[in-house]
Amino acid sequence: MTTARVVQVCTGRARALAAAGREVLSAIGKTPVTSAVAVGPLGLQGDEQADLTVHGGLAKAVYAYPCEHLPFWQTVRAQAGVAAWGEALPPGLFGENLVLQGLTEADLFIGDRLVLPGCVLAVSEPRQPCFKFNAAMGFVHAAKLMQQSGYCGAYLAVLEPGVVAAGDSVTLQPGPREVNLRELFLSRRRG
Repeated sequence: MTTARVVQVCTGRARALAAAGREVLSAIGKTPVTSAVAVGPLGLQGDEQADLTVHGGLAKAVYAYPCEHLPFWQTVRAQAGVAAWGEALPPGLFGENLVLQGLTEADLFIGDRLVLPGCVLAVSEPRQPCFKFNAAMGFVHAAKLMQQSGYCGAYLAVLEPGVVAAGDSVTLQPGPREVNLRELFLSRRRG
């Protein structure tokens, strides 16, 4: 069993976002919360998803992203000229609810369970980036870089509702281990 931890918990409300030359509704920019947050079948209390055709629902209730990829995004944002070199990325920029440390896409398989002190989540699928991700990151090739790198993060279903907080330990309980999250993400890119 692998043990990781929750570095940050983020929630957000849907709001207007300028993306691809138009204004759209989006909840991609989340903000950190400092106390425990209730987790129900459809996600974190106080969190919204603007487009339920691609985000949210039972299978995509929570979005987790590994902090191990943040240096990559800091570098490419600086290279694109939208951030200073070494500028920290704000938690929630990717639309993530949980910033995790110690688990990346290569470690996760569909059906794996993430056991936290106050809830149990299951890896359900990789996140597919869209034009809103480009807008949030500040440059037009962000979604393409996510596709190429495989740094997609994981959508999670809520198996046992409860609470989640920054600092919580996360124990990985392997599922069937047949479909790796990163490999599935990359195969959809090629497919």
